[in-house]
Amino acid sequence: MKHYNDAHQEELFRNFLAEQKVELSDSTLEKLYQYAECVIQGNELQNLISKNDATKFLSRHIADSIMPYCKLRDTLGMTEGKRWADMGAGGGCPVFPLAIVMPELKFYAVEPRNKRVQFLQQTKEQLGLKNLEVVGKRFETAELINLDFISCRALSTFENDWERAKFNLKSTGYFVTLKSFETIAHLEADPQVNICKYNLPEEERQYALVYRKR
Repeated sequence: MKHYNDAHQEELFRNFLAEQKVELSDSTLEKLYQYAECVIQGNELQNLISKNDATKFLSRHIADSIMPYCKLRDTLGMTEGKRWADMGAGGGCPVFPLAIVMPELKFYAVEPRNKRVQFLQQTKEQLGLKNLEVVGKRFETAELINLDFISCRALSTFENDWERAKFNLKSTGYFVTLKSFETIAHLEADPQVNICKYNLPEEERQYALVYRKR
């Protein structure tokens, strides 16, 4: 597999990590770069991301995907043995980057579309991600219950995504999602919803990490 090679993107990503006060090992960074290359190559065969985003995959998509790790890993107790399912995994964000940076957790990439499932399974094997399982079903039929975390990234509205996720969480579990801030600004007045606003490198739009306990 060709190594991801974009010095500007790598610099933006490293600067982003420094701003978040996050240190990742060289081997972890290398695996994130390898995942980026898998998606960029796979995008030539199927529509995993928009063509415009292929040139900024590290700074836009992977940086966004690891925000739960950057902001919440200690606050929400993301510790060894916890189970995390991602609804509608698509091309693998955020679940693949999260599985790479948190190898001590068990992840499930839940995706019903067959071509995407094939891509996710192949990518998992290429990266050697033993802590990740690809589940080729709709989330509602995946039979994943008593989960510590459920995530999604820009699937639907927060309210719709929460309704799909909440009954599969433990009583102490959390639903975590990543959205543009403008789409969830109305939730700032909801005491049950927690919002962390952030910016991504060279992006004008403001983003939000949103989480709610069951």
